[in-house]
Amino acid sequence: MASISSLGSGSGLDLQGLLTKLMAAEQAPLTLLNKREAKFQASISALGSLKGGLASLQTAAAALSPESTKTATAKFSTYQANVADSTIATVATSSSAVAGSYSLEVTALASAQRQALGTTYGATDPVIDFGGNATRTLTLTKGSGPSASSVDITLDSTKNTLGDLRDAINKAAAGVSAVIVTGADNKQNLLLTATDTGTANAVTLSGNASFVDPSGGAAIAASSAFSTTQTATDAAAKINGIAVSASGNTLTTAVDGLTINLQKTNTGSPTTITLTRDTGTLKSALTAFVKNYNDLNSSMAALGNYDATTKSAGALNGDATLRTARSQVRGVLDNVPSSLSGAAYKNLSDIGISVDKAGVMSLDNAKLQKAIDTNFGAVAELAGAYGSRIKSVTDSLLSSSGSISAKIDGINRSVALIDKQRDALSLRLTAIEKQYRAQFTALDTAIASMQNTSSYLTQQLVGISNITNYNSNN
Repeated sequence: MASISSLGSGSGLDLQGLLTKLMAAEQAPLTLLNKREAKFQASISALGSLKGGLASLQTAAAALSPESTKTATAKFSTYQANVADSTIATVATSSSAVAGSYSLEVTALASAQRQALGTTYGATDPVIDFGGNATRTLTLTKGSGPSASSVDITLDSTKNTLGDLRDAINKAAAGVSAVIVTGADNKQNLLLTATDTGTANAVTLSGNASFVDPSGGAAIAASSAFSTTQTATDAAAKINGIAVSASGNTLTTAVDGLTINLQKTNTGSPTTITLTRDTGTLKSALTAFVKNYNDLNSSMAALGNYDATTKSAGALNGDATLRTARSQVRGVLDNVPSSLSGAAYKNLSDIGISVDKAGVMSLDNAKLQKAIDTNFGAVAELAGAYGSRIKSVTDSLLSSSGSISAKIDGINRSVALIDKQRDALSLRLTAIEKQYRAQFTALDTAIASMQNTSSYLTQQLVGISNITNYNSNN
């Protein structure tokens, strides 16, 4: 039997071409599956674009929405403070500030108490008179009266240099810091500086510890061993003629919403603090909201569009999920939030925001500024009310249990099913091709065999004819 090296080589027929055409026809269902999957993937991509647009609007709406602990007016009530002479003070503001101007006259800055030991010692000289005792107590008291606080420092007779005393005081964190100053004669002095400014933070020394007199005199009691080199003082100022004070150089309660950091005195020459409301944050938030709303509106229009001329459709044309999202977002603008029922401004058009028939939103900056100048609080509350409603709608649409996620999950399940169908079909096509190839190989072999037989018979007949002709001629 003839050996077939490739389809058609035995018979001379184009059996390989025929097999290719037959398999192309058999693969038609696979092509349909691929087209269905491509359409599904396009829908997933389009839904992703829809989610992106909604997420951007959600962020813009969140910027308009007040926190649960404050009103929209408080959220956007920021102020700019200007000090006529910035060398006198700097000012920080909070939402409780009130626009206006204030006269500031600083008559005194707060200072920290400083004390110096009245006696100097050598680096290794004994400092405390222990009188044969192993320990002595040095008491540091900050402040006076009922609010005073004291710290007892236990001094060890085995550690009795000025450096040892310095370390013990600093370790106790008793309201002072201690440093040693060494003079030209190599004698050392101990300086104490209160860690905080103001009279309430001045420190006094007491206890049974007494200081050695290097000249041989009687020991010096702790209460009289130090002299004051700088008295503790409170900051003092006048705001619009009213006297105020603080233990430090920062006034936090003198004026509502202001933190005033005093830097220099200006007795007799008051400077002016001017506060103006900063409306930029609110206007920027509204501008961002309008932009993101329009971006989403444009995206939804493109996704659901149908061009009758070209007969081309957007990826979500006729999709219920898109219609629902569009309806819910636009529906927010059609109804006045209940929180604005008695407000001066109820509709977005009251502050210069309008929407045309195509859903395009516009912002009239001049009208917005006029509304802000007329009633800032009403503008802030309106922005907060609509922002909160838009955020609520977008939160719902974008949630894991929302309609968009549900639609994407459903499509993904369909894609997974197509994958299974494609795998099954690929196995079937492999089997069909194997069957066709076996049949064609058998056909090729049979035809080749018949052709060989025909050729042999033809040769034999030719031979017989030649022999007959030869005999006849002879």
